[in-house]
Amino acid sequence: MLYFFQQVLNGLHSGALYALLAFGYVLTNGLLHRTNLAYGAMFAFCGHAMILTAAFGYQALWLTLYAAVALGIVAALLYAALISHVLSRSVFEPLADRSPNAIVVTTLGILLVLSEASRIAADTHDLWLPPMLARPVIFAQNAGFKATLTLIQLLDCAAVIGVLALTAWVFARSGFGRSWRAVSDDPRAAAMCGVDVRAVFRLAVLFGGLCAALAGILAGIYYGNISFGTGLVYGLKILFVTAVGGYLSPLKAALGAAAFGMAESLWAGYFPLEWRDAWMYLFLVAMLVLIGAGRDQQKIA
Repeated sequence: MLYFFQQVLNGLHSGALYALLAFGYVLTNGLLHRTNLAYGAMFAFCGHAMILTAAFGYQALWLTLYAAVALGIVAALLYAALISHVLSRSVFEPLADRSPNAIVVTTLGILLVLSEASRIAADTHDLWLPPMLARPVIFAQNAGFKATLTLIQLLDCAAVIGVLALTAWVFARSGFGRSWRAVSDDPRAAAMCGVDVRAVFRLAVLFGGLCAALAGILAGIYYGNISFGTGLVYGLKILFVTAVGGYLSPLKAALGAAAFGMAESLWAGYFPLEWRDAWMYLFLVAMLVLIGAGRDQQKIA
């Protein structure tokens, strides 16, 4: 039982990262209604940029470790704001009314550009941050086993819960939240009612990019490294998870993604790790098929 409790604790951390990514993804795709393959790349690129900047600050600027990491966090958030600015104005807006494949192909190209930019900047070397705040916090124990989370895991979970709670509250009560829901339902009708559709879309892309950057920062600090191909893996998972749950509510998408992270942790604790992603993708595909079949039957009825 204690071992199961440990897997649940592990799932809280991975689920928190997935939840933050899903929340940001739905902010953009709830308006765009197109597959955005660049979102996972932004997560990996910003996490990698944080690590590279921290290494530069520590080695070249002679900063302390925590000051170097703080510099890396600032750089990653600035990169996220810049990439979001370029994506919203130069990619999504011109292609929003065209074929869905146009945005898929374009964002796939952006994914490759960001991945290669990270690889070239690191000279194809993996840079690792030293363990930080790795002191274990014991939640339960018996004679031979302790269920723990490290301090950095607890801080990551607290940061994600705080950001999601504040953002969900603002989203539910602010004018931006009402405008987002209106544009998501029908952008032309929202524009006729006086909503600035372009401004709402640009803010949504910016907030979504900052969520991806924050998730990349938290993952980079905890794991110490983010590889060049991480963005595609995380991006596909979030794409499937949000496709199952729909794009109507960022908070519901975040809760579904957190449950997905918990399921991944439980699988890793009890079944072969090398089969985890295959079975999780199979589960998501099965859910998509069942949901699609249910919608078709409702239309027939």
